[in-house]
Amino acid sequence: MVIGSIAESAGTGIVTVASAHSGAATVDQLQTLIRDRGLMLFTCIDFSGDAERAGLELRFSQLVIFGNPRAGTPLMQCTPTAALDLPLKVLVWEDANGDTWLSFNSIEYLRQRHGLPGDLMTPVSGVAALVDAAAR
Repeated sequence: MVIGSIAESAGTGIVTVASAHSGAATVDQLQTLIRDRGLMLFTCIDFSGDAERAGLELRFSQLVIFGNPRAGTPLMQCTPTAALDLPLKVLVWEDANGDTWLSFNSIEYLRQRHGLPGDLMTPVSGVAALVDAAAR
């Protein structure tokens, strides 16, 4: 389903949002927003940079990993397997046309995947707004 610049891949739970910026600028903006909102920025994995260092080619691709123990811990207390998808992750990537995208797991997908109650999802549901702000 596509709604403007937002697409959710049917059945995968992956939400993808178009960015108005380059990959590097999008990652910078996302990291700034994460810090400004008092979240923990755990790391950023530079897949394309790692590929280049290995003598391989990969279009811009970085995974930003972040979260808040106050939001994630109750999910893991309820269902330990939730830790497989926490902390939250946003993949910033460029396609063959040079367009930049942000992809993340939908909160509803995570809830269903781990059988979590809806009320526990509220603290992590801000990921969509965070991605939207970084994409603008």
